[in-house]
Amino acid sequence: MAQRGRGAARKASKKPAKEPAAARAPDMDSLGFQAMDSNVPGLSHVILQKLNMKSYEDYKSAMDGRKKGSDFGIRTYFDMFQKMEDTFKFCAECKKLPDALPDPKSLRRCKRCQNVYYCSVACQRANWPLHKKFCKKLKLVALDRLVEWLIFTGDIPFPTETWTKPAGDVAGWEDWFSMQEQLEEKLDAVLAGRYMSLLWANAGKPRPEEGELRESVRRLVTDFHSRPLTIGLGLRLFGIDPLAKPLTIHVVGASHVETLNTRVTDYDELARMFPGQQGMEVVMVGVDVVDGPIMRPPLATSGPPGKIYLSSYKGLYHDFWEDQVETKLASRPDLVVGFHPGFHACHDLMAGWLPTLLLLRDYCLPTLFTVYSEQELKSSLQILVELETCVTGYAANPFASLRPEQVYSSPNKAPVYCSSHYITLLGPATSVRELEGDSDDD
Repeated sequence: MAQRGRGAARKASKKPAKEPAAARAPDMDSLGFQAMDSNVPGLSHVILQKLNMKSYEDYKSAMDGRKKGSDFGIRTYFDMFQKMEDTFKFCAECKKLPDALPDPKSLRRCKRCQNVYYCSVACQRANWPLHKKFCKKLKLVALDRLVEWLIFTGDIPFPTETWTKPAGDVAGWEDWFSMQEQLEEKLDAVLAGRYMSLLWANAGKPRPEEGELRESVRRLVTDFHSRPLTIGLGLRLFGIDPLAKPLTIHVVGASHVETLNTRVTDYDELARMFPGQQGMEVVMVGVDVVDGPIMRPPLATSGPPGKIYLSSYKGLYHDFWEDQVETKLASRPDLVVGFHPGFHACHDLMAGWLPTLLLLRDYCLPTLFTVYSEQELKSSLQILVELETCVTGYAANPFASLRPEQVYSSPNKAPVYCSSHYITLLGPATSVRELEGDSDDD
């Protein structure tokens, strides 16, 4: 009877029950900084120092777009790449930073992967049984870390075509690349470009073989398009037809990862995925949304037909709902997507996410979350089940990024991939729905 009462109370209320107000939970960046120092004491200070910053608050200011590039102390391309590389310089075995060594220049890079460093032959030999498991993948990580610069210069991604297959027939990246006309010529143009030449003239490393660079560009193209294509996957999984009506998608928990240097055209692949679509608005909502071209108010009515319109709101999602959606200043979403929400990571993050998770559940909003790994998938599923949320599906994401990423301060671990798996949710769990249905007969 207690269960029935709780279900009836939820249904009778027009709004989800409000949770007690809590202090803002730490964001993933601040947790990342804390984790760095727990693995390599002093590493966060080195990173701030190389970026000409004094505190984490300075870093956040930069991520929010309030700090200019010239403030970082970077004067040349060589400075930029050297400072980035310096943040990876610590012994992978004993965790010592250069300043803790008798000779700060004694750190030597693994010749195979060009990624991790060692302070001595003894440390390298001691670390080899572990490092050899990941050395080949870490070589790709180091290469992609440099070539990623071409996303910021605009060389990546290359121009793409309207899809020649229905979205449901495109099973993954192999099918997607097969639809790109003159693919090899496009890749050649990136490799022969001015900025690729500038990169290897200043990176402090020899230019890799053309085949290696070509594969790196392909991986970074998937990394760029992974988010819009995952949104498209979510629309298909929930049977939402972009050709039937204009759509609104909310990206919940958005941060600098989704919004730093984001251009208004960055999600246009959605229009090519669904030719003839009636218009889609993608609203980035999060406390760490960065000021930039897409920092414009959400639309109260449908977006431009056939176009993808990006907008954003800086704040918590449940506040956005009350301030914008309920007042009809913004449209109710057809789909909500969260890229790596991270609510599994710690209690404080979960406390910050709880009001939003309950809102998504109680308003029965079609929702898709992505995670980095199977371990994160299992942890996230456990939390969602405990919240009596209806999990409608979970699986490997066919449009996961193919770019491997390492754990910053602990590189000798299996690399992870952005949006490697997804979880789909819709409303309260079935047993709760049945109880609510029974309550109507009471």
